[in-house]
Amino acid sequence: MTGSQRPPATGDTPFSRDELERAILGGERGLTSTDLAEAAGVSVEEARRLWRALGFPDVGEQAAFSESDLDALSTLVGTVENGAIDFETAVRMTRAVGQTMARLADWQVATLTHRVEQLESGEEATGSRIGSAMRIAEQVGEPFEKMLIYSWRRHLAAAVSRVEALGANDEDLHTTQVTVGFADLVSFTALSNEMDEDRLADMVEIFESRCADVVAAKHGRVIKTLGDSVLFVSEDPVRGLDIAHNIVEVIGKDSRLPDVRLGLSTGSVIMRLGDVFGPPVNMAARLTSVARRNRVITDHATAALLPPERFDTRTLPARPVRGFGVMEPVAVRRI
Repeated sequence: MTGSQRPPATGDTPFSRDELERAILGGERGLTSTDLAEAAGVSVEEARRLWRALGFPDVGEQAAFSESDLDALSTLVGTVENGAIDFETAVRMTRAVGQTMARLADWQVATLTHRVEQLESGEEATGSRIGSAMRIAEQVGEPFEKMLIYSWRRHLAAAVSRVEALGANDEDLHTTQVTVGFADLVSFTALSNEMDEDRLADMVEIFESRCADVVAAKHGRVIKTLGDSVLFVSEDPVRGLDIAHNIVEVIGKDSRLPDVRLGLSTGSVIMRLGDVFGPPVNMAARLTSVARRNRVITDHATAALLPPERFDTRTLPARPVRGFGVMEPVAVRRI
């Protein structure tokens, strides 16, 4: 958001989506894919691959791009040409940025919708929601751009440190040992069918924010949220179990939320595009299906790593766990 154009005063010509887009992007769209590719020194197909990697559809030969698009493409191409990265790496990095920014943009718009409604129902009304959206773009755009860069640098520093701290194998820096946790709200589907949209959105927001606070406080990291569930990782099983039990305590004290179940598993995972993959992820998710309300369940491998003076473990009867056959889960509680 550049905030380069100030919204007209109330009573002027009605606002349009094009005006809002120009206010956010800060430029006219007069370049085609061919123009963009030629100016940046790449093929049209390479330019389109990067555009698709950002998450946008092909636009043919429409004049859909501005000088800011050219600047961004030229900068990325320059990084490839100077040998810092190759083109395929550039595409993967672009895809990571695109997926992250798409979710962030949707999240921001959803968060600011209430503020738009407030402005249009008060003395500062512009006569259209787009007008109020333009005002917000002007007022919060630059501060949030600075926050975005600051936050990215902080998280980049933390991510680099994790490669060392998590003991990543020198031959494969994408693979590391972690404890994976999966928190799942009980009877979410049934509850969601009974709630209106506002109450449902509030419940999801409260659940996700409560979990995120607990995970961060114990040096864990939220990988993703799925509405009724939160996937997180921790450097070691003790912290992972502390996170799980704290989530149970926090969620259980909030009358606005249903009960929660926690599954945890420790092992080697692949870390890619901000996500994690591997058997421990699948195991943690599956264990929530056999956990009782407000209980923490893990596997034997994780339970064996817990100090007995801090945690009480109890092996549960064998039962089928989808994808893993018949196994004996372990219930864990803090002493």
